[in-house]
Amino acid sequence: MAIKRPKPEEIVVKLRQVEVLMGQGMPWIDAIRQISVTEQTYYRWKKKYGGMGTEQLKELKRLQKENERLRRAVSDLTLDKLILKEAASGNF
Repeated sequence: MAIKRPKPEEIVVKLRQVEVLMGQGMPWIDAIRQISVTEQTYYRWKKKYGGMGTEQLKELKRLQKENERLRRAVSDLTLDKLILKEAASGNF
């Protein structure tokens, strides 16, 4: 059976849930166990998504998609440039 990875929106909700549980006086390790993740996973998620709201998460996704598109465009242009350079030097 494949492991289901949570979506970033679900991760943000789980991080907020831990904050609420800790605010209610629950020890942090019990709060982390309550959301069914390991301590390492919690800290990794907190480092990447900590303090983010839903709107910021959407903006992050949009920027990542745009960055990927721009990287592809640059690599295509670089490849075209190398092909033209080789053709101009007569090595074909």
